[in-house]
Amino acid sequence: MGNKVVIVDDAAFIREVLTQILVRSGFEVIGEAVNGDEAVQVVLEKKPDIVLMDIIMPLKSGIQATKEILEKNAKQKIIALSTEDSETMIMRALEAGCCDYIVKPFNREKLIQAINKAVQLEGGAQ
Repeated sequence: MGNKVVIVDDAAFIREVLTQILVRSGFEVIGEAVNGDEAVQVVLEKKPDIVLMDIIMPLKSGIQATKEILEKNAKQKIIALSTEDSETMIMRALEAGCCDYIVKPFNREKLIQAINKAVQLEGGAQ
């Protein structure tokens, strides 16, 4: 069985595209969330190997959700996804604890590489 992933994005279309890419690449999507509040709940409950976290969302940003998740589980691997590609936003996401940052629209190969890299980081830390 592949690594378990939770997808967090307020756009249903993006969640569907990500699910298709991940499943075809051998990953298991075990949960989804549409905002930062849901993200914290779903990630802490499901305990995925990787979280794909949209940064700009309603109720609570991906940056806030990332910080909350990492306060409760410092080993959680979170990859930021955003249409925002400013250096400031990238730095904010990385400082919050994201292990990578992918700009939408994303390249499938780059996405899979980032996930595999994050999984290896997790394996090395144990």
